[in-house]
Amino acid sequence: MENKKALKLIDSIVKTLESNEIVTDDVVEMVRELRPYAVEESLPVVAKTLRLVTEHVEENEVFAIPIPQDEPLVDEETGDEIESENSEIITGSESLLYLINLIKKSENPINKAEIREYNRKMEAFAE
Repeated sequence: MENKKALKLIDSIVKTLESNEIVTDDVVEMVRELRPYAVEESLPVVAKTLRLVTEHVEENEVFAIPIPQDEPLVDEETGDEIESENSEIITGSESLLYLINLIKKSENPINKAEIREYNRKMEAFAE
């Protein structure tokens, strides 16, 4: 995102998530306020994400979507997935914080791909 007010709002969301470590109503309201900036900047993926985040937290009272995991490692001989030691699933404020930081630099193609992955997970969770 490029709008200075949007970036300031993102910084406020990040600061609130880092200090509270829970997703509060204030965070949801700030995410809601951020959405028009995404629409204004013609960022439909980000606008959709922000809408899904507010709906998800309002319905579930938490942010239950985990940080997308890297592709699993596969044993070349057996074809089985190899469990990595760092396969911990991270949800809640930590996952939302990660997503907000992706949104801040949403012009990066890798970030945009991860934002789309969050969208898929939020839509699947809602079903």
